[in-house]
Amino acid sequence: MPQTYDTIVIGAGIAGCCTAFMLQKKGQKVLLVDRSATAATGGSGAAGAFVSPKIGKGSPLQTLTNEAFHFAKDFYLKHFPDHFHQTGVIRIPKDLEDADKFEIYEMHNDSKYHWVEKSELEDLGIYNAEKSFLFEEAGVCDAPEMCAGILEQVSFKQFDIKELEHNGTNWILLNAARLTLNAQNIVLSTGYQNDLFDMRYMGVKGTWGSRGDYSSDLDLKVSIHKSISVSANVHGIIKIGATHVKSKEACMTCDGEPLKGLFETASQMVDSSDFVLKETFCGMRAGSKDYFPLAGKVIDVPFMLQTYPAIVRGAKPPVKHMANLFICNGVGGRGFVFAPLMAEWLSEMIVENKEIDKRVDPDRLFLKWCRKL
Repeated sequence: MPQTYDTIVIGAGIAGCCTAFMLQKKGQKVLLVDRSATAATGGSGAAGAFVSPKIGKGSPLQTLTNEAFHFAKDFYLKHFPDHFHQTGVIRIPKDLEDADKFEIYEMHNDSKYHWVEKSELEDLGIYNAEKSFLFEEAGVCDAPEMCAGILEQVSFKQFDIKELEHNGTNWILLNAARLTLNAQNIVLSTGYQNDLFDMRYMGVKGTWGSRGDYSSDLDLKVSIHKSISVSANVHGIIKIGATHVKSKEACMTCDGEPLKGLFETASQMVDSSDFVLKETFCGMRAGSKDYFPLAGKVIDVPFMLQTYPAIVRGAKPPVKHMANLFICNGVGGRGFVFAPLMAEWLSEMIVENKEIDKRVDPDRLFLKWCRKL
C-alpha cells in the first residue's frame, strides 16, 4: 500500500512551498508535489519577489497587503535570511500627478518609512524621480532560491497529476504511469491553471510577468519601484521586472523580446550602461477576481448547481464543500508578500480547525458568480 500523507500540496510555487512548510511546522506529514522537478518554474520563478508595503488611500486590500508584508518580512528573516535581502524599497511616483497623491498616501503608511528628496535620490544614483517613500524594512527575495530553500525543508516529489479522486476516506492522486499517492487532505496551489476541479467562481486569471537578471558593477544599494521594479545590486546582480500583461495564455506580445521595454524604462531611472543580461525569466502570476488572495475550502460547484438550481436567481442555500479539499492561490504579483500569511492561516484551518479570515475565504465569490450564470 502506498504511504498516506496528512496533506499533499499540489504546486511548488511560493504559495505551495509556504503552505507545505507551515503544515509541517504544525506536525503534519506533508508532501509537496509539482509536475516540474524543481520549485518555482512558473510565475513565482519569474517574480521580482519584492517584499514591501502597498501604498494608497487606505483600502481593505492595502490593509491586508500590509499585514501580510509584516508577517512575510519576519518569516523570511527568521527562517530563510540567506534568500531575503533587506535592501529597503523606494516607492517613486510615476509622474507629477502621482507625486501629489503621495501626500494623501502618507497618512495610510503604517510601516516604517521616511521621505527621500529628489536630490537624495540623485545621490543614490536614481534619476527622473520625484520625492519618494523609502520603506527601510522592505527588501527583495531571490525567487527561485527562496522556493528551493523552502523545498529543502519539506518532502518533495515530482508528480504530474492526471487524475485526482476521493475514495470516501482519502484522496488518491494518479499520474500517467498509474502510480498513486494518498492523502487525507489536498491543497491546490496550482497558479492560474485550475483544471482539476470546477473553480470558476474564484475567477483566477493570469497576468504575465517578466524579469531579467543583469550583471553589473553599479553600486545601487536600495531597491526601487516606479511602474516597474529595479532591485538593489546583490552579489553583482540587478533584477528588472514587472507584472504587466493580462492574458489567459503565455504572453505573445513581446515578439521575443520580453525585457526590451522594461530595460528602456529602467535605463531612465538608473545608469544601465554596464548592464549585461544574464538570464530572462517569464511566467504567469495568478490573481483572483477581486485581487484578494484565495485561502480556504473549495465549494462543490456541480453539487450546488444541481441541487439548488434557484441559486442562479439569488437563492442562498447552505454551501457544501469538497471533502478535505483546500486552496492557497491567487496571490498575484505580490506572491512573496502574501504567501507566508495565507499559508499560516490555511494551516491553522487544516490542523487547528480555525475559521479562515473572511477577506481571503473563496466562499466570498460564489453566490455572486452564480447569479451571473
